[in-house]
Amino acid sequence: MQMRRLGTTGLQVSAVGLGCNNFGDRTDDETSRAVVDRAIERGVNFFDTADAYGKRGGSETLLGKVLGPRRKDIVLATKFGLPMADDLMTRGASRRYIMQSVEASLKRLRTDWIDLYQIHFPDPNTPIEETLRALDDVVRQGKVRYIGCANFSAWTTVEAVWTSRHLGLHSFATVQNHFSLLWLKDVHPEMLQAAGAYGLGLLPYYPLAGGFLTGKYRRNEAMPEGSRLSYLKRLSDRYVTNENWELIGRLDAWTEKHQKGLLDLAFAWLLAQPVIPSVIAGATKPEQIDANVDASNWKLTPEQKAEVDALVGAYAPASKL
Repeated sequence: MQMRRLGTTGLQVSAVGLGCNNFGDRTDDETSRAVVDRAIERGVNFFDTADAYGKRGGSETLLGKVLGPRRKDIVLATKFGLPMADDLMTRGASRRYIMQSVEASLKRLRTDWIDLYQIHFPDPNTPIEETLRALDDVVRQGKVRYIGCANFSAWTTVEAVWTSRHLGLHSFATVQNHFSLLWLKDVHPEMLQAAGAYGLGLLPYYPLAGGFLTGKYRRNEAMPEGSRLSYLKRLSDRYVTNENWELIGRLDAWTEKHQKGLLDLAFAWLLAQPVIPSVIAGATKPEQIDANVDASNWKLTPEQKAEVDALVGAYAPASKL
């Protein structure tokens, strides 16, 4: 497993991260344990969850139970901000809520510290200065090692970094956004530029476009039973479009020439971006861990990456931004 530096922090993380959003929801305890075990066996040391995953707390609770003493051997990331109750107070990024949410996550995860604590979405009701001062406090208290954001735009990320530097506060080390061969608009090119300029580690989620980039879907054929796109309409509406079918056809032809598959290319292309330390991918069975780790071993040459950039319309190479 290739290890990479997480932004400008002192942490080294695996090129393939495990997204834990399925735990406590789509996967039962036994299956989740098997997935975690296989991930650790294959060298995955970066685990990303959130307090809201697993029907509000289930993912963190299960992960804390399954990891046990192995917790010290991994880099554990979680997120806060999404509603954890039906009221209007148990959500967001206010000082009051951050102090409450970090304690709750520590308890569920059965740990004394969180390696990477991320705000899940921007909170329009709380000034970013208030959020950053509260996060700075939990870092200084030793409850959190580093902080990050998720689903921020490039300009809001830069604003947050500038605010931290101006006030002498701990700053975001990472930004986590939706990014794949089939979804460029949240990242390319502005976020790649911002991450490169400010030393942020960019953590892509949905790297396989809800499974659409695994190669198991075929145009004009029924979707595989139990697949996410077969029952999650919001994902199928997002990814299963005529435009994406055409693009997948071009990518299929390109990967066939190189004796690889779509899944291999999905990981290899993301890992060819110099600002990406780890690609976060979920798994509902151990075999998916194997496939993801194996895919990460393919390293695109600059010429290959340029060809794929042209196919997907990403014409500005990240390395030159």
